Amino acid sequence: MSELSVKNLHVFRGERHLLRGLGFEVPAGCCLQVVGANGAGKTTLLRVMSGLLEAESLELTWRGERVEPRDPEYHAELSYLGHDPALKSDFTAAENIAFNVGLRRRVASQDVRSALARVSAEKFSDRPIRSLSAGQRRRVALAALWLSGTRLWMLDEPATNLDAAGQALVASLIQEQLSGGGLVMAATHQDLGLPAAQRASLEIGVHGVRT
Repeated sequence: MSELSVKNLHVFRGERHLLRGLGFEVPAGCCLQVVGANGAGKTTLLRVMSGLLEAESLELTWRGERVEPRDPEYHAELSYLGHDPALKSDFTAAENIAFNVGLRRRVASQDVRSALARVSAEKFSDRPIRSLSAGQRRRVALAALWLSGTRLWMLDEPATNLDAAGQALVASLIQEQLSGGGLVMAATHQDLGLPAAQRASLEIGVHGVRT
């Protein structure tokens, strides 16, 4: 049985019917890669699934139970990483990770150091976010994501501003999440290098959705 199931998803933006009756399922250990042209609704889909936007209709099932996107129990198992990482500019990289993950649970300093090491961000761990490049900020956000321990990841262009090594890092983090039984929805055209058993694709078209 799929852990995440969506039926009858309709979203309007103004007079435009952006997502029309969308439905899909994601089993544990699988990455659903959402693709489509700019403006097709990829970001909208992830934001609706994360409780950041309202849908006109949505039947959402998580672990066999009907839920709403803003239900606390569902949200507690979900992490969202958007185009612009939610980082505090005056905090250091390490402080941002401790703060973001600390909103969910107690975090030890060693945990933060391990997260920084996982994304090769140790060298700038004590620098404020405002002094970091876009790629370095993305690595800090990925470190917090990795340390969150959430089961469901919603990733909107997760490799934005990253070089080839950073793109490979994103792919390896997703692989690690799936190997642990987690789920990922990722809006990206990047080849994540996943085996067929761990991936599925959802193509959102200009006039709806193509499966």
